[in-house]
Amino acid sequence: MSTKVRVRFAPSPTGPLHIGGVRTALYNYLFAKNKGGKMILRIEDTDQTRFVEGAEEYLIDALKWCGIKLDESVVDGGKYGPYRQSERKESYFPFAQKLVKKGYAYYAFDTAEELSEMRERLKNAGVPSPQYNAITRNSMQNSLSLSETEVASRMNSGRPYVIRIKIPRNEEIKLKDKIRGWVVVNTNNMDDKVIFKSDGMPTYHLANVVDDYSMKITHVIRGEEWLPSAPLHVLLYRYLGWEDKMPEFAHLPLILKPEGHGKLSKRDGDRLGFPVFPTQWKNPQTGEISSGYRECGYLKEAFINMLAFLGWNPGTSQELFTLEELIKSFSLERVGKSGAKFDFDKTRWFNQQYLRKKTNSSLAKELNILLKNKGIDAKIDYIEAVCMQLKERATFIHEMWEEGQYYFITPTAYDEKTIRKKWSKETPRHLNNLKEKLVSLNNFSSENIENVFKAYLEESKIGMGKLLPQFRLSLTGLAMGPSLFEIASLIGKKETLKRIEIAIIKIQQ
Repeated sequence: MSTKVRVRFAPSPTGPLHIGGVRTALYNYLFAKNKGGKMILRIEDTDQTRFVEGAEEYLIDALKWCGIKLDESVVDGGKYGPYRQSERKESYFPFAQKLVKKGYAYYAFDTAEELSEMRERLKNAGVPSPQYNAITRNSMQNSLSLSETEVASRMNSGRPYVIRIKIPRNEEIKLKDKIRGWVVVNTNNMDDKVIFKSDGMPTYHLANVVDDYSMKITHVIRGEEWLPSAPLHVLLYRYLGWEDKMPEFAHLPLILKPEGHGKLSKRDGDRLGFPVFPTQWKNPQTGEISSGYRECGYLKEAFINMLAFLGWNPGTSQELFTLEELIKSFSLERVGKSGAKFDFDKTRWFNQQYLRKKTNSSLAKELNILLKNKGIDAKIDYIEAVCMQLKERATFIHEMWEEGQYYFITPTAYDEKTIRKKWSKETPRHLNNLKEKLVSLNNFSSENIENVFKAYLEESKIGMGKLLPQFRLSLTGLAMGPSLFEIASLIGKKETLKRIEIAIIKIQQ
């Protein structure tokens, strides 16, 4: 019987969740659910110096908005908890000690000044990347270079120390990545990383491996920035005797700037005018607010669909996928190795498509919230009819208000360009004549309004351009929009006639 798939998303609470992190969470979720497995959220807060207040709550709320349902987490619980690394603090040191006893790690007492002196000395000797490794360790202050008596004395006196892994010389570490294939690294290119800090907390490397093993994680799906750390993690699994329980690895490609060069950052979003966070973030130190997709009016279905395509493709021409369809179609084999260029126009397109797919009823409920905030009280069936007319032209709910205010309030301003180009001394007469024709209409349907309008054009021997733009300007204040006759029918006979009168007076002034 195959092992039950268990994946984890393990962010650090050091700030808002970048869309690259959301995509990592999404791919983990899609993979797990495709395999009938479980999705775990683990908070990796071992670096307390970088902890940001509110970050943990933010990322949990963001994942919830995205529709990524967790099976185990700091909120949902689970039998492999605690799911916050700071609460697992006592569990890591025994494993670090075990590595020391087996000769795979050692105590290091070097001060910050001594480490700086070592790096400076190596730089002066022409070493481009100075490292604490098999060559330099014997000249430093550690349990490999000092006598047992001296080591015991330093530890008994409370001298601060860290524990470093002892990287072997000239060995090839092989790792089969599910996206990149075989990855081979020579240990001569690795350094003796700190795995346990002087503050009593493990570093990411040890905590990550211990927790993945303890939580029975079967697949580690994470960003490619962690690929250089993977050989170290392989060694830790080996040295701890867990090599047969090591998860499969998959390192995801970067999300690139729209120009295609370099990793997408908040600075790019600020520069080009789009969010890089799923939901709005307020910096607790500065009070600075960073926009989020949710607050900018994006539908979560569109946001998730867009993210899924940043690195993965289904192998078909289908572009619109529900979350359930993504789960059914997703596979790591169809995730690319190359970075995925972020396309903000495509993101807007996804939102437009999902807006159109929504029912008029659901759109009306959301638009009604916005209208009430504006102090406008409209009947829900009327708002539904407005949504039906506008949704093919809108990308966001808020655009239905911004572009369609005339459905709810009489225009107070009129498009200057249309006035200059289309409004003539004959326009008021034609509009008044049209108004008199519309007065007699008992059934103010769009079809009847259009028939009356066309009949008047024929009777007056004038073309559409002499009256249609002016009629639209009177009702909406704008030069373009949905079917004018449908607008007139929806706002009603009384309002249509009133607006014609007001427009004639205001524009003539």
